[in-house]
Amino acid sequence: MVDSSPRRVALIGATASGKSSLALAFAARHGDVEIVSVDSMQVYRGMDIGTASPSPEERAAVPHHLIDVCDPSEEFTVARFRDLLHEALTGIAARGHGALLVGGTGLYHRCAVDGLELAGGDDAVRARLEREAEEIGVEVLHQRLATLDPVAAERMEPTNLRRVVRALEVIEVTGRPFSSFGDGLDRYPPSPVAQIGLRWDRGALAERIEARVHAMIDSGFVDEVASLLDSSPSRTALQALGYAEIAAFLRGECSRTEAIDATILHTRQFAVRQERWFRRDPRIRWVDITADPIVEAMDVLETVWNNGGGTDHL
Repeated sequence: MVDSSPRRVALIGATASGKSSLALAFAARHGDVEIVSVDSMQVYRGMDIGTASPSPEERAAVPHHLIDVCDPSEEFTVARFRDLLHEALTGIAARGHGALLVGGTGLYHRCAVDGLELAGGDDAVRARLEREAEEIGVEVLHQRLATLDPVAAERMEPTNLRRVVRALEVIEVTGRPFSSFGDGLDRYPPSPVAQIGLRWDRGALAERIEARVHAMIDSGFVDEVASLLDSSPSRTALQALGYAEIAAFLRGECSRTEAIDATILHTRQFAVRQERWFRRDPRIRWVDITADPIVEAMDVLETVWNNGGGTDHL
């Protein structure tokens, strides 16, 4: 759990829901607000277009944290996020400012809102499990996980190599179910962090996602992916939406149109998973958006912020 306690409000929602635009507009009204990214991919340098990172101009106008903190060749973990979050919040508190936590990465969000008991690991065990996955397939490892820890297996896609391997690694190293860590992800205790969620009709959000992907392509996303591939990216960096799909196009495995269509499809599927993750949390105050998050959610954000945050104010 983060020890520093500046005023904190979390702004969440699916990808393309308008979190960043609302956060920037809100921070522009308040000179004592700093934005903290709660996004597992905005941490990487040189991956700005595909992760919809704030522009240099936006970052110059409002202090941002946990963006561009590591190279794409590095593995980034929730444990490292926790440490950097603590550092950022300590600085924000020292300046007498408040923190607006903005992002849609579920596990990172729970770390920021509730704190998590993070399980240890073992590099040798992880490497052995990764070799097994290459030899027999990650789905077989997922079946093993379902036997050892059915709760954890239910929470992840059978093809998610990183999460399946991590769960089995923790079980082997600690002797405890992977699902027993994280202070119980199915528990939602009172928190000092208020949460506001932006909720769209699924069809409308799908249209926004499609428009965003095409805008990314127009902004040079293909060239960004090409540069990334030249830097020997880590497995975690390559999990960012769109990068694997465009990389397949660059390798000649599919057409440009097929890569774009796949990016749109996978991003829509990811948005549905985000929605399912967040809607389990009864502490989130949802704002239904039909057109403009700034117009439709600003008053709610102002009210929660002025009340000092915390679930007691929702």
